[in-house]
Amino acid sequence: MSSNAATRVSVEIAGTEISLETGRMAKQASGAVVIHAGDTMVLCTATAGNLRDVDFLPLTVDVEERMYAAGKIPGSFFKREGRAGEKGTLTARMIDRPIRPLFPKGWRYETQLVAIPISVDHITPYDILAMNGASAALMVSHIPFPAPVGSVRIGKVDGNFVVNPSEQDLLENTDLDLVVAGTEEAILMVEAGANEIPEAEILDALDIAHEAIRKVCAAQRQLAEQAGKEKIAVAVLQVDERLYEEIERSHGEKLAAATSVEDKLARQDATKAVETEVLEAYAATAASDEAPAAERRSAVQRAFDKLEKTLVRERIAVQKLRPDGRGAGEIRPIDIEVSVGPRTHGSALFTRGQTQALSVVALGTLRDEMRLDTLGLETSKRYFHHYNFPPFSVGEAGFMRGPKRRDIGHGALAERALVPMVPSSEEFPYTIRVVSDILESNGSSSMASVCGSSLSLMDAGVPLKRPVAGIAMGLIKEGDDYVVLTDIAGVEDHLGDMDFKVAGTERGITALQMDIKISGVTFDILRDALSQAHDARTFILEKMGEAIDGPRTELSEFAPRISTIHIDPEKIGLLIGKGGETIRALQEEFESQIDVNDEGQVLVYAQSGIQGDALVERIRSMTKEVEVGDEFSGKVVKTTTFGAFVELAKGTDGLLHISNIAPGQRPDTVEEILNKGDEVEVRVVEVDRERGRIGLRLAGDPEVAGKSVDELAAVGSGDRGPRAPRRDGRPPRDRDRDRSGRPRRDRDPERR
Repeated sequence: MSSNAATRVSVEIAGTEISLETGRMAKQASGAVVIHAGDTMVLCTATAGNLRDVDFLPLTVDVEERMYAAGKIPGSFFKREGRAGEKGTLTARMIDRPIRPLFPKGWRYETQLVAIPISVDHITPYDILAMNGASAALMVSHIPFPAPVGSVRIGKVDGNFVVNPSEQDLLENTDLDLVVAGTEEAILMVEAGANEIPEAEILDALDIAHEAIRKVCAAQRQLAEQAGKEKIAVAVLQVDERLYEEIERSHGEKLAAATSVEDKLARQDATKAVETEVLEAYAATAASDEAPAAERRSAVQRAFDKLEKTLVRERIAVQKLRPDGRGAGEIRPIDIEVSVGPRTHGSALFTRGQTQALSVVALGTLRDEMRLDTLGLETSKRYFHHYNFPPFSVGEAGFMRGPKRRDIGHGALAERALVPMVPSSEEFPYTIRVVSDILESNGSSSMASVCGSSLSLMDAGVPLKRPVAGIAMGLIKEGDDYVVLTDIAGVEDHLGDMDFKVAGTERGITALQMDIKISGVTFDILRDALSQAHDARTFILEKMGEAIDGPRTELSEFAPRISTIHIDPEKIGLLIGKGGETIRALQEEFESQIDVNDEGQVLVYAQSGIQGDALVERIRSMTKEVEVGDEFSGKVVKTTTFGAFVELAKGTDGLLHISNIAPGQRPDTVEEILNKGDEVEVRVVEVDRERGRIGLRLAGDPEVAGKSVDELAAVGSGDRGPRAPRRDGRPPRDRDRDRSGRPRRDRDPERR
């Protein structure tokens, strides 16, 4: 057999063939699979390294976006890819979360999964392929991964569920973006953004997703059977039952009391004190004298950890008593403050139990939007959410060197939860940045940031369609019995079986994120969790409504003022002027910024409302169609023997007749009253579009002041009333006769 011989299997999902190939690329990796769908192609590898003496799974996942995959050159100064972008980081997290719980408990080898998109067709998103390819790479490797994990995306296009929708549909047409991962038996992970989708529809979508997942898992098994390597045997570290029973007898009651303390930090201190006592008492006698000290200590630690987990879980499952004394469906006390920062555009402090999030809004112009240099179709974002988790929030000291993967993931979740409720740029022409700083954390900080951010957006005057709230659900499952927990605290997340975050409005779900630490959950559990989450969300929304009942009607005085008007696209050139001179002059005069697009939408950015309103009015007067009754402050651009031409807007002049430049008198020449360059307030009394003629009168002329449009039209059509005497005392000239007194040809009815 050739060393380049490849093994290939394929499966059809929703009419699209997905193929898995191994043996052609990256053959020195422990396992390597190239996965195709259409012209999208991802190389996924799994490699095991050195054995580590650690008490956790040393697994890392990297998604390396290559811009050449989409025929692009990176936009950075160095023109090469740097650290992973947000999309790559989020995809790496989606690969990691369903796979990590399935590794054997004794696996301590450094393990790395790498996914590299080689080709992207902008039809099939690469993230689902990377998730399936990573699992397939593990299956064909010698790494003891027990079962394939399949992944699929469900969209809702035109009211119908679609399996693995196109990238274009995801960007423009879908109300649901649901990513589901699981084994043949159960669902392991859910990640979703939705536009107020009801809970029942989410369950239907999960059911459809699981059917497709089974097909993908079957293809991975087929590939492993044909080309898989022999798996490494793993010695799973067991708990010494004799030691466990001894520790339970000697310290069980003390540990039970310590884990029952309601305050998080006090509970941690009390539990740590018992742990120290146990290690000191048993580490030296936990094993034979031949066993190294590290092994003896490790054996005691495993027994103690099991006892702590058992006590907490049994108390919840049997006694229905949570560590902080709450019932299964009870939410911790909620405290809300808005307008916390006096100079910020919008802010809120949301506290739920011992979890506290400070969310702050900053508004900017559309030029401040985030530019995206990625493999996807989306090139910019005008709403984005950043989440920060400093070490002091959990009472620790640590490095603060930029966002970690968890920060990026939680920020993206909060962003997805709020995006459907954010107004469009036409309704609210601002770029919006929200930052959530977690000041205290004891579980569900990401959902606290959703609540805080919704409050801060309303405080900033952003016209959200509806407020959004979030809650985290947990699970304790023993055999067929289970308890779903509302608003889980940190210890319940650590020792429980599920972390299910649900965000939404009063009408439906806008975001989901579920991670499972057991082999899977049933649809009955998911149904109960979604029902409890709905009740909790409704309760929290009521609390939020008590603090602020809707978006403020006025923006902060420190926020920029952005106004929008629409002009006739044919007037765009008039606004811009020759070489941009007109628009530049306006920007300098009003100390503002003007953007105009090809459809005639004009955005005005000003530092104050007064400047913005004045500039908008100037643009409106420059570009609107002149109508009878309009008033203008114009400049005389030309004088003639019969009147003065007044500039109403760039390129639009009106005639102020000599007989009307000085009410009550008739000058011999226009220059006696007006000269070129003079400013004059005028009112339009006649508009003849066919002849291109606009008739004006002085705005203060008693004959036009206070007159209606119909009355002005009569004035403009020739009914000017009695004429003023000439300055030399002679009677006013008859309009129907020339200077010699003969009838004017154009005034003689018989000659018309």
